[in-house]
Amino acid sequence: MNMLWPMGEATVREIRDRLAERRPRAYTTIMTIMDRLARKGVVERRKVGRAYRYRPNLTMEDARSQALKQVVENFFNGSGEALLAQLGPFLPAARPDAQTANAPRARAAAAGASAQPVPTVAQTAAPASAPASARTGESREGNESPHGLDVAPIDETLL
Repeated sequence: MNMLWPMGEATVREIRDRLAERRPRAYTTIMTIMDRLARKGVVERRKVGRAYRYRPNLTMEDARSQALKQVVENFFNGSGEALLAQLGPFLPAARPDAQTANAPRARAAAAGASAQPVPTVAQTAAPASAPASARTGESREGNESPHGLDVAPIDETLL
């Protein structure tokens, strides 16, 4: 998808040729990935001669949003706050080496934040009284999110 978004529309060969600059892959590998994305509705394809031309049905922002929703659901039991707590050490403002005008205040805030333990994935998991699917991270029936949205899973290796 990272190759297809800037191109707008492309054949498997065009995608493979562009991808080969950074990460060479077999033609059949790219063809399989594009076929799977087409079956999932992530890309649209149309026959042109003997080849298919693919174009994205999702914007990069939409794909990121769906992937992030899946991460929050599957790893943080739907809690955005737990995700932010886990990301704390990776955010620039929380790094002690951050060079800002308020460096002493930033260091004090970072020291205060590090004094409190950051919840792990196991600590944010659903309680034992929750349904088994919530505790194990299994998907709900029909890929429906708890907010009533029908979200098709996106394989993160394809992004």
